[in-house]
Amino acid sequence: MYQDHYGLTDRPFQLTPDPRFWFESATHRKAMAYLGYGLAQGEGFIVITGDIGAGKTTLVAHLMATIDPQRLTAVRMASTQADGDQLVGLAAQAFGIASGEQGKAVLLDRIERHLLDQARSGRRTLLIVDEAQTLSPGALEELRMLSNFQSGGESLLQIFLLGQPEFRELLQGSDRLEQLRQRVIATHHLDPMTANEVGPYILHRLAQVGWAGNPDFETSAYDAFYRHSGGVPRKLNQIAGRVLLAAAVDGRSTIDAALVDSVAAEMDGDANRPRIAAGSDVEPRLRSASVTPLRAEPAQDARLNAIEARQDELEASLRRVLGLLIDWVESDTPFSRADRSRHNAA
Repeated sequence: MYQDHYGLTDRPFQLTPDPRFWFESATHRKAMAYLGYGLAQGEGFIVITGDIGAGKTTLVAHLMATIDPQRLTAVRMASTQADGDQLVGLAAQAFGIASGEQGKAVLLDRIERHLLDQARSGRRTLLIVDEAQTLSPGALEELRMLSNFQSGGESLLQIFLLGQPEFRELLQGSDRLEQLRQRVIATHHLDPMTANEVGPYILHRLAQVGWAGNPDFETSAYDAFYRHSGGVPRKLNQIAGRVLLAAAVDGRSTIDAALVDSVAAEMDGDANRPRIAAGSDVEPRLRSASVTPLRAEPAQDARLNAIEARQDELEASLRRVLGLLIDWVESDTPFSRADRSRHNAA
């Protein structure tokens, strides 16, 4: 793996959200500012939207790592295409309340009691709902009703909604959601990173895993990273991880635009290559047929040739060693002088 080649302690461009790698781009800094303002109000809805891979889940991971659990209990609920009644059951499960076969009225009573217990312990409750664009208007209306729970004039529950851009359109365009819109106290849309943020982003993630300057990056490489990723964090992570792997295979100590362009082209080719469904009648015919390999690009040719040459050397050495072992096993006496000469030659 490339992290071993470059002496890194972990994968810097893993796709799994990790608060260690939080990078405060301009758009994420604004999002955290709106989150801070919203949480300070202690009521209503906070809405954050963004395209796929924009960093919404990473934002949540960073929030969860920074809040004080003695003052705020934050629970997450991954939404599905649920109707209103199902939404209440999902919320109960998120709070650790067994839903079972209980009816909606019973679950609402148990949720309210749970929120009251949290308030008596001096903790506010935040419900984080991911993939909010999958919720029906009826389910969103149930969330609004949950946010109405109060004690002593103070709201017992605050709700943080994350979704893709279509959720923002649903929220703004549905007459049925007018009351919910009036309860939204902070909203922000996560934009891609700008071109001048890509370099600092890459170096920041590398620094978290012990990067000591190897490999180095030419300025043109950052421009290429931005060109192929559009500044979307997940896309950038995918390309950067593959570029480091290719650089390690080639034994490079410097990454330039040409390498980034080459790897991005390979990834585009992989994405556009037709896929054969497992179990189809084409699959067994391909396995049994003699297929002529596809012609690789020049950069790939050199790499494949080097790998094949190394494999040939290893196979030849293995055959020589096996031959010696067979001779030794079949012989009734220790190695003869001829055996030793042949062994030394091997």
